[in-house]
Amino acid sequence: MNRSTSVAISVVLAVLAWPRPAQAALRVLATTPEWAALTRELGGDKVDVYAATSAFQDVHRVDAKPSLVARARNADLVVAAGADLEVGWLPILLRESGNGRIQPGNPGYFEADAHLQLLEVPTSVDRSLGDVHPQGNPHAHLDARNVGIVATALAARLAALDPADAAYYQARGADFQTRWQAAIKRWEAQAAALRGVPVVVIHPDQAYLCHWLGLVQVAAIEPKPGVPPSSSYLAELVTRLGAAPPKLILRNAYNDPKAADWLAGRIHVPVVLLPYSVGGTPGASDLFKLFDDTINRLTGAIK
Repeated sequence: MNRSTSVAISVVLAVLAWPRPAQAALRVLATTPEWAALTRELGGDKVDVYAATSAFQDVHRVDAKPSLVARARNADLVVAAGADLEVGWLPILLRESGNGRIQPGNPGYFEADAHLQLLEVPTSVDRSLGDVHPQGNPHAHLDARNVGIVATALAARLAALDPADAAYYQARGADFQTRWQAAIKRWEAQAAALRGVPVVVIHPDQAYLCHWLGLVQVAAIEPKPGVPPSSSYLAELVTRLGAAPPKLILRNAYNDPKAADWLAGRIHVPVVLLPYSVGGTPGASDLFKLFDDTINRLTGAIK
């Protein structure tokens, strides 16, 4: 039995015995803007969604503030990325909330990455390797195909938590999939010119975007995940990349621009600012526009 199937079975059994929310809308706390946006797409006016972070925050490093604890205390559902992306703060938030509904293993706790085959699963984990996640790279949403997979599981979870409106969630889920799969075909056609393009990233959070669109990561500005670059490491990058320059340096909305701009000025390669999540740029105002804007920025940079 694979992990996704095991999770689904345990959730169904738990939901059967779980008290249903009495309020008109399910109160949802999403850890990231992209999964908040997906929940709104699927839940419409049946959900009240709050995103705990923005596209301008590093989700690895978030404070479990009292305001977030209050949100968690009243939530019917937590939608997390999972794979330990939020390990530094979400367990504290869940514990401090005192809300049994949203604890891991209960119907009110949903991890997107639990339904996916993750990239970069390490064979060993050691702090000397940097910010390595034992279950694999957790930044899975930047492969649009993964969003479709998560949407199927999340629509089913919403229907299970709110069975009176199950048909509503199923209909919205089907409509979303029709629009999303059509959009994926359009994005892949538009991004065909990106296949094989060498790029430098800052952190491994672009791995799924590169994997999906065929971009080739030739270097990372962080020497190890989550470890800031030293001046000597950056000098080594200049030497190495000066001999075989990439086409682009990718920077997310939440990244400090200094190291990327410094490197770009020395190897004469443009930095492309990407939204990373919903709201990261003015053009990435919803889930569909996140990918519209990302691909427009990438294709525009190589012309």
